[in-house]
Amino acid sequence: MSIIYHLVLADYWHSLDITSPYLPQGFASEGFIHCTRGLDLLLQVANTYYRDVDGEFLLLVIDETRVSAEIKYESDFPHIYGPLNRDAIIATHTMPRQTGGRFDLPGSIKEIEGGDTD
Repeated sequence: MSIIYHLVLADYWHSLDITSPYLPQGFASEGFIHCTRGLDLLLQVANTYYRDVDGEFLLLVIDETRVSAEIKYESDFPHIYGPLNRDAIIATHTMPRQTGGRFDLPGSIKEIEGGDTD
């Protein structure tokens, strides 16, 4: 299994039809779903781009081998060029935040990844 990650605002995620494939809010303008690979890079992206964004974030854990749409790696980032079929999402986790908005890894993901953040 090859794991990639995607961050989404919890309010948006919960507003979606769970029977439909997932598309993020910016898909129409960007044409792909931003993902990351590896927990270190996930935290770097979260704290660089989403630290000042209000709201609770969810981490989607995606089995890359189950994704139906094309995945292209661009600058080491996996981009999904189409709707994300929900059966490729193997887990969701709330992303904990410290005071000031800094993200931490959820304890549950550390267990799944065996504590390895590479």
